[in-house]
Amino acid sequence: MTRIASQLDEGFNRQLREWLPGVEVLSLPRGLPRDLPRDIQVLLAAPHAEFRDASQAPAGWPFGLGFVQLATSGLDYFPSWLWHAMPVASARGSTAESIAEFALAAIFAAAKALPQVWIDTPEHWRQRPLAAVAGSTLGLFGFGSIARELAPKAQALGMQVLALRRSAQPLAVPGVEPVADLHELFARADHLLLAVPLTEQTRQVIDAQVLAAAKPGLHLINIARGALIDQPALLQALDSGRIGLASLDVADPEPLPEGHPFYRHPRIRLSPHTSANSPGVYLNLARLLGRNIQRWRDGLPLENPVQVERGY
Repeated sequence: MTRIASQLDEGFNRQLREWLPGVEVLSLPRGLPRDLPRDIQVLLAAPHAEFRDASQAPAGWPFGLGFVQLATSGLDYFPSWLWHAMPVASARGSTAESIAEFALAAIFAAAKALPQVWIDTPEHWRQRPLAAVAGSTLGLFGFGSIARELAPKAQALGMQVLALRRSAQPLAVPGVEPVADLHELFARADHLLLAVPLTEQTRQVIDAQVLAAAKPGLHLINIARGALIDQPALLQALDSGRIGLASLDVADPEPLPEGHPFYRHPRIRLSPHTSANSPGVYLNLARLLGRNIQRWRDGLPLENPVQVERGY
């Protein structure tokens, strides 16, 4: 019997006990993990400010742990000391399908003026022009699991797909066109998805110069991390009309404080970091955890080992 401590909510933990019958699950509060029983072999770690901001490991760390499974793809919610005591796996890929669907919904909402096109009085009964999704261009900044899930869906809708990635490896989806740099990506795209991890190299990489290169009216979608964007520069680009719409599922910080202009800006559609929140994601995470428990038992490398330099 493998014993794990899970920092996810009790509803998920109940399901985890059903999905992984050979595993005993201890529900653990979010935050810095302290005083874990010595027979706990795996920590399923959830993001929390106290955990992220802890400058050093708690007394007794790493207790009896054999490995840590993160509940997230990105590493920015966790402290640097977590990567050094034992193997750590990210949840990369678990959310890809759900987030790709959310991005598609944002694209359709922008093109078809939803929900503004819906009316509730006869006085508003007049036609208005709508944009086409077919024939438009989708730009992907980053070509990880989310972008690879989204690209063929967009192509099936008749969209041209461009991508910019750090690696020189060929793009894995036929028909996706690589571009040279961010300025070209912003200049050619009608809809542009940010899908890169937050690292020191990508922090506020979407700055005033990049935004100034945008095709007029560009729809910017961010499902990655709020700190990728210089938020004052984005507000200026929205006010000028250079950026036509920003669909933001993430912000910096989260939640944004009361009175922040993102809450009321007419060209911002803000959602509360919820694009990955679907039942399939939790099942994917449970299956990944189950595979990694088996790999750990067999003495094999974990699936999705953390790559600190890449941010996931």
